[in-house]
Amino acid sequence: MKYMKKILIVVIIAILFIFLVSIVSVFLFKEKFKGILPAILMPSQDIAKMIKKSQDASGNGAESPLVFSDNFKISIFAEKLPGARVLALGPDGDMWVSQTGKGLISRLEVKDGEVSSQEIILKNLNNPHGLVFDYREQNNLYIAETDQVSVYNTETKVLKKIFDLPKGGRHFTRTLMWHPDGRLLISIGSSCDVCDEEDDKYASIISINPDGSDMKVVAAGLRNSVFMATHPVTGEVWATEMGRDNLGDDLPPDEINIIKAGKNYGWPTCYGENIHDADFDKNTYIRNPCEDNEPSHIDLPAHSAPLGLAFVPEEGWPEEYWHNLLVAYHGSFNRSEPTGYKIARLKVDANGVFSGAEDFISGWLQNGVNALGRPVDLLIQPGGILYISDDQAGVIYKVAYQPKDDTVDLISVSQPAVNQVITSPLQISGEARGTWYFEATFPVELRDENGLALAQGYAQAQDDPSARLDSRLDSSQTRRAARLVDEAGWMTENFVPFSASIDFDKPTTLTGVLILKKNNASGLPEFDRQIEIPVNFSAVNLGEAKKCVISGCSSQICASEEIATTCEYREEFACYKNAACETQATGLCGWTQTAELTACLEKNSR
Repeated sequence: MKYMKKILIVVIIAILFIFLVSIVSVFLFKEKFKGILPAILMPSQDIAKMIKKSQDASGNGAESPLVFSDNFKISIFAEKLPGARVLALGPDGDMWVSQTGKGLISRLEVKDGEVSSQEIILKNLNNPHGLVFDYREQNNLYIAETDQVSVYNTETKVLKKIFDLPKGGRHFTRTLMWHPDGRLLISIGSSCDVCDEEDDKYASIISINPDGSDMKVVAAGLRNSVFMATHPVTGEVWATEMGRDNLGDDLPPDEINIIKAGKNYGWPTCYGENIHDADFDKNTYIRNPCEDNEPSHIDLPAHSAPLGLAFVPEEGWPEEYWHNLLVAYHGSFNRSEPTGYKIARLKVDANGVFSGAEDFISGWLQNGVNALGRPVDLLIQPGGILYISDDQAGVIYKVAYQPKDDTVDLISVSQPAVNQVITSPLQISGEARGTWYFEATFPVELRDENGLALAQGYAQAQDDPSARLDSRLDSSQTRRAARLVDEAGWMTENFVPFSASIDFDKPTTLTGVLILKKNNASGLPEFDRQIEIPVNFSAVNLGEAKKCVISGCSSQICASEEIATTCEYREEFACYKNAACETQATGLCGWTQTAELTACLEKNSR
C-alpha cells in the first residue's frame, strides 16, 4: 500500500511539473503559439452550417463567413469528409476524394450537379493522397500512398501496386499528375525541414510509365511541391513549393515554379530567386552557389503553405480571369502572425507572365487565432465551376460564377425613348460597346404585348470604332485603345454608334417591346445579353384583331373559319362553354387557357 502511495505521489508531481512547464512555455513563447493555434485548434464553428444558414437567410451567400466577389456563389457541395485532400472526377462524373489522415478513399455519386450519395471505397491505406484516372483505361484510378503507387480498377475492385516510393518523413504526401507526354508525374517532398538527402527521390518530381517502369528524376531541389498543374496554352508544368521553416516570419518565400526537365530548384542551399541559404549552408564560395539553379517563377508570402493550383479556363468564366492561376493557401504553422488560409488569384496571361495577385476567397481565418477551415485542392471546370477541398473542416465547397447584368454599361438607346409612340418604319439609334457587335451588327426584334413578333432585323454599326474612342480616356489610354482597335477590329470596349430601320405589321395591341440583343457569336448562354425598350403603338395604326369563329357540332373548335367536324360528343366539350375564343400570342385563333378551363379538361378527360 505504501508503495502504491509513493507511485501516486510521483505521478501527481509529474503531472504538476508538466502543467507548470506548459504554462511557462506558453508565456515565454506566446507569439510562436499564437501563429500555430489556427493550424492545430479545432474550428470554433461549423463552417458548413454557417454557409447553409447564410444562404437560407439571403439566398446569395452575402452573409457567408467567406469573403468573395458578388459575381460568385459559394455553397457546400459535400461534408462529413474529415481530412479531405485531393479531388478527382471519374469518367461517369462521380467525384473521388482522398482522406489522407484517415487512410480513406471515398466516392461521391453526383447527379444533376449535386451529391446524391457518398461511400468509403478503400480503407486502411498509408496516407493516400494523389488521385488521377487513367487517360487510356478510364476505369483505372491511380492512387499515391506515402510508400507506393497503386492502380485501383473501379469495376473489378482490385488494387494493384505498380511502384515503390521512399518511406515517409517530414513530408509524407505524394501527388500525381499526367504529363502531356503520357508519363505519370509524382511529387515527393523532403524527409526533413532542411538537410542533405541521401535518396535523390526525396525533394523531387519523378516520372514513370503508366505501368510503373522506367523511373526518372524530372526535377530536383523541390522541398515540398505538393501540387502540380499544366498550363493550358504553353503545356508547361507549374507547381507550388513550400519554403523551409525557422528563418523568421518573412523568409524564405513560398514559390510557384515552372518545372523543367533536368533542372534543380535550389533546396536545401537556395530559395526563391536563387538566394543563398547561408543559415544552412555555411560554406564560403567564390561564385554564387545558386546561379546554376532554376529560380522561382513567382514568389509568394512566406509560410502561406501553397497547395492546390488551377488555371482558369475560358469557357464560362469572366474574361478578366482567363488563364489566371488560383492557388490554395493552406495557412501558416511556423509564423508568429498567421498568414494564408485563403484562395489567391495570381494574374498571369496566356503566356504565363505574372502581373500581380489578389484574394479570390478569404475568411477562413477568424480574428487571427481560429481557422474555420484550411483549403487544399482546387478542381476547376468550364462553365464557371470550382470545387475546393478542406481537410480541417472536412467539406468540399462549390464555387459558381453568376455574372451580374451589365447590360446598362454595354448599350444605350437614344431612339425610340421608353414608352414612345412608334409607327412603321421604326427608326432605331444609339451606341453600344464594340463587344456587343459581331461583324458590326446585332439583332433587333419588335413584339406586341402578347409576345407576337411584328418585325425582325439587324442594327448596323455606323463608323470606324477607332474614330470614337471613349472621351473619358487620357492620351496614353487613347493611344492604347486605338492600338487595340487596330488589332481587334470591332472587339473594342469603346462605344460605337448604331442605327436600324424596320417595317412592322400592324399591331393588334396598344403596347409592345423593342428587343436589342447582343450578337453572341460563341453561342454560349452565359454571354447572352439583351435590352428591352417598352413602346406604344398609335391607335390609328392598329390592325383589326383576327376574327375567330367557334364551330363544331358541340361548339368545341376555335378557328379563323368554320370547320366541319363529326358530331361525336365528348364530355370535355362542355368545358368550352364559358371559354374565350380569341387570337393567341402565336397569332392564331385558339381557346384562351385559364385555370378553370385546364381543370375542367383534366377532370373530364380521365
